[in-house]
Amino acid sequence: MSDSKTCNIVVLISGSGSNLQAIIDDLVNHPSARISAVVSNRADAYGLQRAQQAGIATHVLNHKDFADRLAFDTALIQVIDQHQPNLVVLAGFMRILTPEFTRHYAQRLLNIHPSLLPKHKGLNTHQRAIDAGDSEHGCSVHFVTEELDGGPVVIQAVLPITADDNAEQLAQKVHTLEHQIYPLAIRWFAEERLHLSPQGAVLDGQVLASSGFQFNS
Repeated sequence: MSDSKTCNIVVLISGSGSNLQAIIDDLVNHPSARISAVVSNRADAYGLQRAQQAGIATHVLNHKDFADRLAFDTALIQVIDQHQPNLVVLAGFMRILTPEFTRHYAQRLLNIHPSLLPKHKGLNTHQRAIDAGDSEHGCSVHFVTEELDGGPVVIQAVLPITADDNAEQLAQKVHTLEHQIYPLAIRWFAEERLHLSPQGAVLDGQVLASSGFQFNS
C-alpha cells in the first residue's frame, strides 16, 4: 500500500455504475481505501455522474478511437497509472481485456460477474441460468487473469431460482447481492486480508476453495 496505508483504487465502468455507487457508499465508513479515479469507455455512462457527485476524478477513453484492443488498453494503462492504484476494479466495464493489460495489473485486478463461476461465463447469464434449469444463481467476485471470467474466485453469493423468475427479475436480485459482496471483497483487499497467490485467492492466510468465500446475506 501507499505510505498512508490507504488503498488507492481506480474503477473502470461502461454504464450506470450501480456497483460503483455501492462501493462509494461503503467506503465512506471504511477509510482503509479511497477511489482516486473512475474511467469509462463511454462518455454517456451515468456512473461518471455518480463519481463527479462524490468528488472523484473522471476520465473518458472511447475505445472506438483506437485501432485495436491493444492500442486502447495501452492508452488505458497510461490513464490508470497516473493515479498509482493499488487496486483496479472492473464495475460493469464491458470490454474484453488484452493479456498485456491483465498482466500489467496482475494480483491487483478485481471483477464481479453475474453468475456462480465457473458456470455461465460471458454475457446473458440470467437467461442462460434459467434455460439450463439451474436451481441456483448468483454472482462472483474474482481476480482477473488472462482467461475470460476465469480467475480465482474470492466470494460468491447464491440465491434460489424460483419457477416464477424471469431474466429481468433474476438480474434485479443478483444486483442486490453484487452491491453487498463487491464492497466487502474490496475492503478485504484494502485491509491486506485478501491477496492472490500461486495457489489461488487467499483470505486471512487461508487459500479459498474454488468457489470462494460463501456469503450469507
